[in-house]
Formats: sequence, C-alpha cells, structure tokens
Amino acid sequence: MSDAAPQLLSTLTCPHCGHRSTETMPTDACQYFYDCRGCSTVLKPKRGDCCVFCSFGDVSCPPIQESGAKACCG
Repeated sequence: MSDAAPQLLSTLTCPHCGHRSTETMPTDACQYFYDCRGCSTVLKPKRGDCCVFCSFGDVSCPPIQESGAKACCG
C-alpha cells in the first residue's frame, strides 16, 4: 500500500479499433461499461478484472492502486 495519491487519469485502448482516449477514473465506484469514441463498441471488463480501466487502461483503477489487490469491487 502506498502513501501516494492514486493516479486518476488512464488511457483506454479499444481492442476492436485501437482508438485511445484518456479518461478520468471514478474514485468511488467501478466503471463496468465504456462506449468507445472511435467505433462505439461498448467495452466491458475482461473476466477477472473489476473494471474497464483494469482491462483496457494503461493505469489500474484507484482502489487497485491503493490496495495492490487484484479485485476491488467484489
């Protein structure tokens, strides 16, 4: 566990079209769905991941950053 504040920006990369978009992550909930701005595909977390940021982002969600756990919203 780190004393540093979690990063709140993560760049999501769509696995369908490759579009990249930097988004602000919520700190009080997991984000299960994300509409790709490139192809309009609705992204959902991969099996075993808690949110779209953990599956498709370059930075894990704040609860994972803070706890170091693999899941945060069980």
